[in-house]
Amino acid sequence: MSLGQSHLLAAVLAALVGLVVGSFGALVADRVPRGESIVRPASHCDSCGAPLRSTDNVPVVAYILLKGRCRHCSARIPSRTLLVELATAALFALVAWRLPTLWALPSYLVVVAGLVILSAIDFEHKRLPAAIVYLTALVAAPLLVLASGMTGKWNALLVGLVAAAACFAVFFAVFIAVPKGMGFGDVRLAGLCGGWLGWLGASVVPVGIVVSFVLAGVPAMVLLARGKATRKSAIAFGPFLAGGTVFAICFGRLVAHAWAHV
Repeated sequence: MSLGQSHLLAAVLAALVGLVVGSFGALVADRVPRGESIVRPASHCDSCGAPLRSTDNVPVVAYILLKGRCRHCSARIPSRTLLVELATAALFALVAWRLPTLWALPSYLVVVAGLVILSAIDFEHKRLPAAIVYLTALVAAPLLVLASGMTGKWNALLVGLVAAAACFAVFFAVFIAVPKGMGFGDVRLAGLCGGWLGWLGASVVPVGIVVSFVLAGVPAMVLLARGKATRKSAIAFGPFLAGGTVFAICFGRLVAHAWAHV
């Protein structure tokens, strides 16, 4: 099997895994902001409390067949559920297709899953729970160490650590200088993103950061132009930082190479 074929197969399998992980991620994004356990009780309708059938937990398919409503009380199921499932599956496939080495794929899929969950929470609640950031790093880090050992890229771990510290420091400086412009959750998330971007190469890190600010700047300018926001309006930066990070994971080396030859 060629390298391209192995990555294509990995992308298909990753998409299927992403649907399952996304279904769990949607539950986490729903319960954590409310301070509820992600283990108990079992999946149920938030409106009537009726437990969900096993078939109602089938990712994407169940939402479509139920037409986005509870089968018991017809209450609307948050569209967030479907979006998180689809986004996780799509991004899992993209990362599996583009990641240079499949040894590192498990670690990066953990990070991507965490980024999707955090983005969903930040978009709706304007917060990035520290527990999810730390748990994502705690699960993904040993897998990245394993990937470094299997590929002999031990130096990449050092670059990743330096990049994580640098991103944390830069965002912390912004947090101190403009406390109302950025939350500390963004600072923690920047450290996480910087670490995994750094493992792919030092040149990938600025790509992710720059793209994040570009992605955040476009809707901000649109809202300002339409008078729906002011310069002091709070904007959830987490989803844009996550988007820039995933972009850099997949295309950062290509962009960095293009920058170097401009």
